[in-house]
Amino acid sequence: MEYARPMISGWRYLSTRGAFVRRGLAVVLCASAPAWAQETRPEEPLSEVIDVVGKVPDPEPMDRASQRDPSSVVTVISVEERGGTARDTADILATSPGVSVQDSGGYGQSKSLVVRGASSNGTLVLLDGIPLNGAGGNTDLSRIPLALAREFEVMRGSAGARYGSGGLGGVVNIVTRSPGDTVSLSGELSYGSWNTATGWLAATAPLLDSELLLLLHGGTSSGDFPYPFDPTPTFPGDAPESRRRDNNDARGLGALLRLRHRLAPGVVVDAMAEGALDGRGLAGTAQNPVADARQSNRRGVLSLRLLGSLAGGIQLSARAHLRQEHLKLSGGPVAQRGEQSLLAGGAEVEGRMPLGRAHVLSLTSSVGREGLTTEGEPTGTTPRTSWLRASVMAMDDVSLFDGDLHVTPSVRLERVGRYTLLSPKVGARMSLPARLEVRANVGQTHRAPSLMELYVRQGTLLPNPDLRPERAVSADVALAHRTEHSLVSVGGFHTLYEDLIAYEAYPPFAAKPSNFSSASVSGLEVDMEARPTSFLSGSLAYTFLVSRNLRDDPRYYLRDLPHRPRHTLSARVALGPSWLTGRAELRAQSSQFRNRTGELVLPGRALLHAGLSSTVGRRPALTFSLDFKNLLDAHVEDFDGYPLPGRTVLASVAMTLDLSPTPPRKDPPP
Repeated sequence: MEYARPMISGWRYLSTRGAFVRRGLAVVLCASAPAWAQETRPEEPLSEVIDVVGKVPDPEPMDRASQRDPSSVVTVISVEERGGTARDTADILATSPGVSVQDSGGYGQSKSLVVRGASSNGTLVLLDGIPLNGAGGNTDLSRIPLALAREFEVMRGSAGARYGSGGLGGVVNIVTRSPGDTVSLSGELSYGSWNTATGWLAATAPLLDSELLLLLHGGTSSGDFPYPFDPTPTFPGDAPESRRRDNNDARGLGALLRLRHRLAPGVVVDAMAEGALDGRGLAGTAQNPVADARQSNRRGVLSLRLLGSLAGGIQLSARAHLRQEHLKLSGGPVAQRGEQSLLAGGAEVEGRMPLGRAHVLSLTSSVGREGLTTEGEPTGTTPRTSWLRASVMAMDDVSLFDGDLHVTPSVRLERVGRYTLLSPKVGARMSLPARLEVRANVGQTHRAPSLMELYVRQGTLLPNPDLRPERAVSADVALAHRTEHSLVSVGGFHTLYEDLIAYEAYPPFAAKPSNFSSASVSGLEVDMEARPTSFLSGSLAYTFLVSRNLRDDPRYYLRDLPHRPRHTLSARVALGPSWLTGRAELRAQSSQFRNRTGELVLPGRALLHAGLSSTVGRRPALTFSLDFKNLLDAHVEDFDGYPLPGRTVLASVAMTLDLSPTPPRKDPPP
């Protein structure tokens, strides 16, 4: 059993869980580049920006990585740039260095992230800055459709000083699609193996001096793929038998509504409503299949944000948000049935103010509440549990040597229920000759135990109200070289995790969490992108990770942590003009342990994906694609014995149509 992730009878019981644009056109261009958005660029006078673009640009949200944590090691992934063979959120995040994905197999089945060796509940996942996993919880990425996202920010390292409890390994911020001031339609339909069908439709339009986005999405899959199974693993040489993955179907639908209104030049109100309904079968592992276990979910997110500035370069952001999650488990063992609802909300105010020429002070204050209600078979010690969350954060961006060196000390004081957490951090970024840049960080962050771990019995898993927060102390440094067409970044990191929560046997037939584990994780990350011509692009992400269990027990001491592959590689190349583009992608990872004793091993794997696409026309533009996942039909398992699909074929058609009138052509003067 993993040191910080409870398991129930072979299948997982899933708990529920800015600023003005000061850099003018440079920031606009930077935000559109998939991997170079973290680059620091000089400020431009607002008057010059107005002269160039004809209007004051909209302010950038202050929770973006380049704003809130300017020294962090970040990979920004554009969905448009990295689309194609990536068909879900977990698939596209797996292309980032420092990230590995734990997959339960197939469309709609549970997927979670491990970032820099931290368990999935040690990685914060945000939707436009709103946490999707409550304090101490984890996020199932299969419930976040790729259609929602415009880009992903993957921040690696001690992010708790800037984003709060839970950011032990890092933070993933999902930046949703933006409203537009033109009338446009776009969408995509896809159908393929295992009766997998997905689709989305988005529309933008001006509305009463505002901008609107409406997005609808849905998908379904039978998930009944074949896989080989060895019924007698203790007898080597026996031929495996072919089985079919039953009770592995999934379905879902949802919507995103965003409205942006400009109150004044550079002052924006942004409202968002997002909701989703989904359900799936819980098939269990290959060794312990479950025929009738089901899960259904509901999610709703509301957000209202004001972005603007005052005289003297003061920038302000104020936001209120509300999120509700409902989870229902049925079928399967009686002890694992039940319902739970999570309601979380809060408000946050953030400001940034220049102090002279060398300092920019940022302050953030937030307050919120999180409550969990449980019903059904797995009753808790208290059927209703809730706590308050409050935090204050301060950061100073100190500019030295004419802006070539920026030092950013920050500290966050946070109260989560009865826990008081202090997360300091110091970061630096330095511009060097020959387009080189160095970024370095050292800091401390925490993960408060979840309400589930503290108060709610989960089948055979008992709560422990005496748990202490987990803690991580980390340091990293990265050297990057950037040009207009390329990026090369190489960095190393070391993290010490303490007071990790692990489940151990609790007589007679249960398990209970305790703070007794500690671990160290060190590694190397390589991130490369190149676009030498408009016809050729490529990317490579490689992670070398060494984990050590530091538990004071000779059985586990200095062993590798389970579910932490030592080598992870993602390489992608695309070649050809828009009317015929070919692409290939390699995903590989080395073998990894499945338990702390090292007795169970998950073999290494290499999966090859390929695809072709063709874009024709302009109004509308149509893109036809044919994608092959797992082209060589490798049969592998992931996480704790969940078979992954073999070769999968997907055919899709996408459409974009701008319905705004084309401006009349102006002949050049004679």
